[in-house]
Amino acid sequence: MTTKRILITGANSYVGTSFEKWLSQWPDKYHVDTIDMIDGTWREKSFKGYDVIFHVAGIAHRKETKANAHEYYEINRDLAVETAKKANQDGVSQFIFMSTMGVYGMLTGVITKDTVPNPKTHYGKSKLQAEEQIRKLSDDSFKVVILRPPMIYGKNCTGNYQKLAKLVRIMPVFPDIDNKRSMIYIENLSAYIKELMDFAENGTFLPQNSQYVCTKELVAKIAEAHGKSIHFIKCFSPILKILIGKSATITKVFGSLYYSVQSDLCDTFSFAESVRITEYALTKPLNGLGGQKR
Repeated sequence: MTTKRILITGANSYVGTSFEKWLSQWPDKYHVDTIDMIDGTWREKSFKGYDVIFHVAGIAHRKETKANAHEYYEINRDLAVETAKKANQDGVSQFIFMSTMGVYGMLTGVITKDTVPNPKTHYGKSKLQAEEQIRKLSDDSFKVVILRPPMIYGKNCTGNYQKLAKLVRIMPVFPDIDNKRSMIYIENLSAYIKELMDFAENGTFLPQNSQYVCTKELVAKIAEAHGKSIHFIKCFSPILKILIGKSATITKVFGSLYYSVQSDLCDTFSFAESVRITEYALTKPLNGLGGQKR
């Protein structure tokens, strides 16, 4: 049995370390190395012998300013493109690039396979520009995978999920408002990426949980995981509906934003199960099944 050799470019990233842990279930099938991209010594390392480069290095979850704008393009774009070119030159057969749903520049709405990206932030713009340059390298011997996941959540994740979870643990009430959002549990994403590698895929993918998430239902599941009761009240709903689209924070929590695409669904873990695992840090016997039917 041939062992697939994978190099994760970008040390200590949430997605990268989670993916490495996921593949550790099959030590005879996958050999994973990780390299730090910060000090530039990675340029001295040969990528020869690796089957896959999984590029996760990048900056996100920080306030954008005029002073730090250049960092997004230097790290999220230039570093990614340079890494992809090196991988191509060194004979790597597949390059997987972590992009973002943010390339579409939408706070609300429905995203289809035909939706044209129109990023509004430096984060989204730098990721899209990297995509465009890396995709040009793709050919029969160098497969390029672009991943545009929605909000990622899981144990020890950073970002909006953790903020919401902390809020739920102290709030006795929450607004009763329905919405629809695409999200992806980290282990569903890891299982999905594994299949993209196993099948030597090429192209742009929009992975998401098999179920859309309503913020109200997410709050209820988080509260349930902690044995906490929470009451949903409708009195704030009219005000919140007015603010959706006007306030970025309100829109991200209560607005609807989702992929309509049904081909990139990830169902290794159900939504309810993923929240329980995230909140309790429970483990279940990992079965090695991929995230979707291919």
